[in-house]
Amino acid sequence: MYTPGVMKKVILLLPFIWFLSPCYGQANWPNKPVKIIVPWATGGVTDTLARFIANKLTISFKSPFIVENHPGAGGIIGSDLAAKAAPDGYTLVASGMASHVITPNLANTPFDPMKSFTHIVNLGGPPLVMVIHPSLKVKDVKELVALANKQNGGMSYASPGSGTHNHLIGELFKLKSNSNLIHISYKGGGPALLDLISGHVQVGFLTLTTAATNIKAGKLRALAISSQQRLSDYPQVPTFNELGYPSLTTYNWSGLSGPAGMNPNMVNRINEEVIKALREKDAREQLGSEGIAEVAEMSPEAFAVFFQKEITQWAPVAKSINTKLGN
Repeated sequence: MYTPGVMKKVILLLPFIWFLSPCYGQANWPNKPVKIIVPWATGGVTDTLARFIANKLTISFKSPFIVENHPGAGGIIGSDLAAKAAPDGYTLVASGMASHVITPNLANTPFDPMKSFTHIVNLGGPPLVMVIHPSLKVKDVKELVALANKQNGGMSYASPGSGTHNHLIGELFKLKSNSNLIHISYKGGGPALLDLISGHVQVGFLTLTTAATNIKAGKLRALAISSQQRLSDYPQVPTFNELGYPSLTTYNWSGLSGPAGMNPNMVNRINEEVIKALREKDAREQLGSEGIAEVAEMSPEAFAVFFQKEITQWAPVAKSINTKLGN
């Protein structure tokens, strides 16, 4: 039993115990720079989104949010750095379809895409588009499939690389349409785009950000897009869903995540500020010009559910491709 003297000392110590507790640090977060790891090289869609959001959060929280690129191994290197960081809110990661959904089904990763992270907010991203060279005399997807199936050896299609989201879409389309399409893997969207424009390959599955300029210039023709609805900038391009391929409704999304075990209040604050930033007019104009047409406002709980659904949907496709690649 505590004596009055002991109780008095405990009461006097309470403010200091509270000061040293994690809650105190969280209440004053952020009081130093926050690092956002991008597990890819500079210049891509994920990097663009991360830098845009970092600037917005720097203004919102009046404290620096700094992007650090740690590319390599299909996003594993940077993502693992974030997974192993302290869950104090000072290390976040630009998660996404490639690094957290596809790569874990193509390789052994040191992290679990769900259990190792706190998923905070969906940043959106560009849909994917099926494009052809203008010299290909087909009016629509149905005619393309018929032409591909008539050709001996099939018709080649380009993607930015084996195991990419674009490759998965291509293989899923091939399966659902029963078309004789043959995959050609490139080392990135840029090289695939160049061969499509030059006519060395006549069909491609690219992100809208990669293809947009050349579609508008008439150097490529878009046959279908993976967005949920037709886009105002491309009203003539039907969605895959309209054409009878609802499973191809997807986009190359990115998110903001942190290490597992982050404080829910902190997570909610970040989520709210990001959604607020994405609603701003300049955000829609800037990101829209980049072809980042899909933005989904989700709570942290909804984003975690979405994350798991994406893994469930695309894991079988990724594993099937991995088997074909001989891995």
